[in-house]
Amino acid sequence: MAVRQADVVLVGGGVMSATLGMMLRQLDPSLDIVMVERLDHVAHESTDGWNNAGTGHAGYCELNYTPETENGDVEIARALQINAQFEVSLQFWSYLVEQGILPEPSTFINRTPHQSFVWGEKDVAFLKRRFQKLKAHHLFREMEYTENPEDLAEWMPLVVSNRDPMQKVAATRIKHGSDVDFGSLTRSMVKWLETQPNFELMLSCPVHYIDQRDNGRWKVRVKNQKTGELTKLEAGFVFLGAGGGALPLLQKSGIDEARGYGGFPVSGQWLVCQKPDVVKAHHSKVYGKAPIGAPPMSVPHLDTRIINGEPALLFGPFAGFTTRFLKQGSVFDLFGSVRATNLRPMLSVSKSNMDLTRYLIGEVFQSHTDRVESLRNFFPDAQEDDWALQMAGQRVQIIKQTAEGGGKLEFGTEIVAAKDGSLAALLGASPGASTAANAMLNVLERCFPEKMQSAEWQERMKELVPSYGQTLVEDEQLLNKVRERTLSTLNLV
Repeated sequence: MAVRQADVVLVGGGVMSATLGMMLRQLDPSLDIVMVERLDHVAHESTDGWNNAGTGHAGYCELNYTPETENGDVEIARALQINAQFEVSLQFWSYLVEQGILPEPSTFINRTPHQSFVWGEKDVAFLKRRFQKLKAHHLFREMEYTENPEDLAEWMPLVVSNRDPMQKVAATRIKHGSDVDFGSLTRSMVKWLETQPNFELMLSCPVHYIDQRDNGRWKVRVKNQKTGELTKLEAGFVFLGAGGGALPLLQKSGIDEARGYGGFPVSGQWLVCQKPDVVKAHHSKVYGKAPIGAPPMSVPHLDTRIINGEPALLFGPFAGFTTRFLKQGSVFDLFGSVRATNLRPMLSVSKSNMDLTRYLIGEVFQSHTDRVESLRNFFPDAQEDDWALQMAGQRVQIIKQTAEGGGKLEFGTEIVAAKDGSLAALLGASPGASTAANAMLNVLERCFPEKMQSAEWQERMKELVPSYGQTLVEDEQLLNKVRERTLSTLNLV
């Protein structure tokens, strides 16, 4: 069997691998890059438009990014961090649009106001405190707040129409929020990469074997599911960007850094409406507060979506319990991920999160009527027949080993990299795709440290992401400069 030599192997055809491949191609066009994908086309698992919220996660409307402390304060550090990270993505996409690498922006990103909506005295008071803290920071200076019925009727007509006039409600808004079709974005990036020399896309080719040779290079064996042909790849660097499939592959790699990691899989569903008169009446993403006991990524929201050019409204997500790590995975995925090194952390998490497990199982058994009733908290006039249930993607939340040997359930994303920088994996979920550019910069800094510190790559990075090496959280002047460019280039003004 012939061995295909490469500089880089990207495992998974989603937004993370595509972003890393695109960055590497811009930094060093001579690199030989191979992307392998288990399905017969790219961006069809978590990256697909129907499998994620499509929210350009910037912390504008997601209340779970600004938790309330025990003393009633609102913690905004994570919202600031996520906002700055999304700005990195916007800069990178703007560069690709300007270079003609990405098509017209509306094919993958569209201006969609980001709004938060709450009801009841307690939550209204929380939203007002949140607004006051965020508004004081330059990243959120354009945020608006209202309790005025006339403003609300303009901002979110479906949400306030025929609502109880005695119910106390409030909302915030950022006009330049966005809806992102990450599937279309990724397919456009991969399509361009395929036109470049030294890039190969291998579809229908799941990874069966991965191991590091004595010389530090990685052996990766894939099998074409259509032809049965086995291919051996050998590369100096491997990135595992396979969504829920990244954890099992990371475990197969055998690197020390993988020890103690486990996964907690969660499925999702949307209510979808494509009735033209309803869809046209709502143009925003309206986020509320998560139900008690729900995982943080289950914050309910009523969203304008444009997927593959077609408008729709989505409401959800309705979480569910699953043992699959991928939407098109196996029911044995969870059990197959159990190792001696992560058994105790996984048992610890399952024991301490029984409320979450019960919540997820309860979500599975909801009827269509139950789900529409939840929707009516956001859209009082919603009609059952206008909405259909659609499966969303799978998410695998990170289980990490604690210093005491137990386990902790994490709800973010995390890069796990080998100490020699020859392999990296992305684990976790939200904010996920929105911060892909920032996450992949993290991979480059950890796995290509010498090249990233070179004058050539430093100069190139400044072209790709003008704010690179600086902090948008602290530098208001820099933010003004890059935001003016990105909002104009991507038609988000």
